Amino acid sequence: MKKADIILAILSGEGVAWLFYGLIKGSGLEEIFGIGVALMGWILFISFPILTLFALWISFLIGKKFLFVSQAAKFFLTGVMATLIDLGILNVLFWFFGLATGLTFSVFKGISFLVATLAKYWGNKFWAFEKSEMTGVKKEFTQFFVVTLIGLGINVGVASFIVDTVGPQYGIPLQVWINISALFAAVVGFIWNFSGYKFIVFKK
Repeated sequence: MKKADIILAILSGEGVAWLFYGLIKGSGLEEIFGIGVALMGWILFISFPILTLFALWISFLIGKKFLFVSQAAKFFLTGVMATLIDLGILNVLFWFFGLATGLTFSVFKGISFLVATLAKYWGNKFWAFEKSEMTGVKKEFTQFFVVTLIGLGINVGVASFIVDTVGPQYGIPLQVWINISALFAAVVGFIWNFSGYKFIVFKK
């Protein structure tokens, strides 16, 4: 494993830990499985980076014989980092402009998604699929744009549907529900993007 692999694994694991901690804390629950929220946070902050690094190491070992496994793991971590960027920018926009629904929410979600997608492009190209050559960049960017544009529609559409049509359920606060919608949209978009990037954009 390279140093970049270790750093990105730890960062993504820590980022997911903070995400889960925020969702748990925002739910208003005093305890989770008999464990206080604060203690649960420390467990997440310590265990998630370790588990992420261990999983990437296992995929690295398997990837020596089956390259797809290592690529899939890196693709997943790149997607995790992009999702964290997506959620981070979305929440910054809400913090600066205030919580929003309807068209304003769709615009905010589109902005956060596009920035995250740009980061995901470089991560997938140079890290996950290790396609460092710059030949045929015009065609690659065109393919990337088309795949990303479709992914944008899927991502924003799913998130907007959950926020505006379904609406907060089970007494979940709006801000937490917004993050849940963005997370679910990211999973759906992840499936589409993996197929498009792997078999179209970064195909070798």
